[in-house]
Amino acid sequence: MEHLINPKVKEIEISGIRRFFNMVSQYKDVVSLTIGQPDFPTPHHIKEAGIQAIQADQTTYTHNAGMLPLRRAIQQHVKDSYGLSYQAEDEIIVTVGASQALDITLRTIIKQGDEVLLPGPVYPGYEPLIRLAGAEPVFIDTSNHEFKLTGELIERNITSKTKAIILPYPSNPTGVSLSEQELKDIADVLEKHDMFLLADEIYSELVYDRPHTSIATFSEVRDQVIVINGVSKSHSMTGWRIGYLLAPAWLNRHILKVHQYNVSCATSISQHAALEALKNGRSDAIQMRDAYQDRRAFVTERLTQLDLDYAQPDGAFYLFLKMPLNGKSTFDRAVQLVEEAGLALVPGDAFSEHGEGYMRLSYAYSMETLEKGLNRLESFLEREK
Repeated sequence: MEHLINPKVKEIEISGIRRFFNMVSQYKDVVSLTIGQPDFPTPHHIKEAGIQAIQADQTTYTHNAGMLPLRRAIQQHVKDSYGLSYQAEDEIIVTVGASQALDITLRTIIKQGDEVLLPGPVYPGYEPLIRLAGAEPVFIDTSNHEFKLTGELIERNITSKTKAIILPYPSNPTGVSLSEQELKDIADVLEKHDMFLLADEIYSELVYDRPHTSIATFSEVRDQVIVINGVSKSHSMTGWRIGYLLAPAWLNRHILKVHQYNVSCATSISQHAALEALKNGRSDAIQMRDAYQDRRAFVTERLTQLDLDYAQPDGAFYLFLKMPLNGKSTFDRAVQLVEEAGLALVPGDAFSEHGEGYMRLSYAYSMETLEKGLNRLESFLEREK
């Protein structure tokens, strides 16, 4: 009966990150720096809000777009944090994580045969959603441009089939972000073309060297931009599955139709928890960010001592380091690192062919775990000298 399965689904493979993580789990005594998930518990007051919602029987459907109080909290949060102006009533949708926001947006704007531009290397979750929507992903090699998608690179890759650009900064896997001027250069290109831009800003609260700037602040392209964000990374709420999208009202009403028939609404209990996070949890995100910043400093110092090159991370909690391959593929080298050093890093080719030669290290782990992992990396490299 398998021949009856949708061919697009049959062609999709499990994420290279998960595939490698599952393989690593079979080994004993491995320090894994692979998964991009905060190692902090969800703050107590947020958990209490969820518990209280259950006890108060807040377990029914909400408005398809999400509870209005939560949408108003999102409206206030993005205005205070990023200077964005979106109306709670008709320009904000609460989603089942940022992933669902991406899915419903692509299914709304894409038709068969379209192309979607995205930087390479990049988080592997975008490509399957693009293909399922009927479009073709076009990876733009950013490895020689500090892993930054630029206006010039975008202009060079636009064709008559280009429908959208995905702009995922701060970046997974590189930790790189874009300055206001770099975003302005992209906005200048976008304004000249009839296409959309999906700004995946899920790591926007985790920036270290300068405040996060959203491309949606440029009024000339607001009608073309969909901003995607959520509380998973900022408040350590990955399992609560609450994201949100911001889009102009004329576009939002179409995305809402897809959302409605997809999930009806995001989980009511999780919405109450997210409301507490955004109204009273501002300091939670700051405390976690400060801890990640300390970890970043520790990891970059150690890698510099080991004379390893890496992309300078200024956001998220990832570091993309260039590994000497010694004639091996990146994947095989990562396997060797597991088998001989007991250290797991994600091979860079999991993030497209443009990540070949690199490995992603997640520093969303305790300082003790990071030190242990980097000690193993140092010993591994020393043995090869």
